[in-house]
Amino acid sequence: MTEYERITQPFEPVYNKDSQILILGSLPSVKSRENGFYYGHPQNRFWRVMAGVYGMPVPESISEKKALLYQCRIAVWDVIESCEIKGSSDSSIRDVKAADFNIILDYCPVEKIFANGKTAEKVYNKFGKAKTGREITPLPSTSPANAAYSLEKLINEWSVIKELARNNRGKHWILN
Repeated sequence: MTEYERITQPFEPVYNKDSQILILGSLPSVKSRENGFYYGHPQNRFWRVMAGVYGMPVPESISEKKALLYQCRIAVWDVIESCEIKGSSDSSIRDVKAADFNIILDYCPVEKIFANGKTAEKVYNKFGKAKTGREITPLPSTSPANAAYSLEKLINEWSVIKELARNNRGKHWILN
């Protein structure tokens, strides 16, 4: 059985001065850490969902993934700066130190924060909400562990981020 390991967030947040949506995951999986970027497990559907929501090609390289986020005015980070975890199991997470979300929120015109899964929502509500004073909207996890959701169903649920953009067209949103 896998032992607990102390993991510190290996990635910087991805954002720029135009980021209006913040998507928070929990912590990069073992595969994501090996691959060097967010949602790097080949079975994680995050990048396919983003491409599906925005009608764009699925990005392959890290630079293509960043370009998609910037074009869609999305910031990505994780709620956990460090914790103890067994492998990639969110259910094993303990001894959490939360990220400082204000690094992004003080710099960007973020209008809405979304959680990629229940763990991200739970950790944010426990550690981040009081510091930011902002609500988080949960979305179903794109993790391969979330077998209850097909890719099509995930794209449908996640389309709320594009709907938010449509409702804010007068606020400098650029969409296809």
